[in-house]
Amino acid sequence: MYSWENPDDRVAILQLNSELRQAQLELISAHCATHQLRLRFSQDDLARFGEPELLRKSVEAASALNEYYSSLERRMPAAKPAQPPKLTEPQLVEAANCVSSYLREQRDHYAALAAPLSAHQRAVMGPYFSATLLDQIRVAELKGARVPSPAFYEKAKALGFDNLPQVTHMDSLTFLDVVVFNETITERALFHGLVHAVQFQVLGLDRYVDLFVRCFANTKFHFTVPLEAHAFSLESRFARPVAGRFSVEEQVRMWVQQNRY
Repeated sequence: MYSWENPDDRVAILQLNSELRQAQLELISAHCATHQLRLRFSQDDLARFGEPELLRKSVEAASALNEYYSSLERRMPAAKPAQPPKLTEPQLVEAANCVSSYLREQRDHYAALAAPLSAHQRAVMGPYFSATLLDQIRVAELKGARVPSPAFYEKAKALGFDNLPQVTHMDSLTFLDVVVFNETITERALFHGLVHAVQFQVLGLDRYVDLFVRCFANTKFHFTVPLEAHAFSLESRFARPVAGRFSVEEQVRMWVQQNRY
């Protein structure tokens, strides 16, 4: 058993949580991919026409994961059940205004530290994003420094929102046309950040923020907000061993037309 009192164990615990966080991201990607199946095909059609071996392996993997994480849940300390807060319309509008102001302020702050994409980054991202977008994007690599949590988080926590996005632990954060990296830039994190940049361009800041705030207020978990779920789903496609070329802008516009955000 690890103990925080042991210095060696503290290092191991930090590594444990780092790997847990990575596993969580992979699980979310799998959840998003499964959600796409659920939206597009009925269970009867999947069971009837899906390749039996693919279905069998998917069911086995999901069942094994469910069994493992259920056993972890049984070992976790009991937590007090909390009533999810319900925001009024004026509170939702105020929250959206806070988020919009935060995004603009952070964009202006990090733009001074940011640089254009490198030739290599443009080449890697070119099959998925327009040259116009890639020309506009600036990136800032903090190399161990962290984007601080927004000041309005304290007010949100006071209202009962404990599961706010962990800004300081995110690989990348997109502030309109500036993508900031808490650690070093990776191709996968850059792709994810650029998806949000496309969403900002297609939806506009006000609509993006309104959709995000309202969905988060309902789900209480930012990974289930469709804007974020779509970014993870596209990121998962990009990360496949053989990723086929596709237009992120077309995918975003399709979701807008289908009212899936």
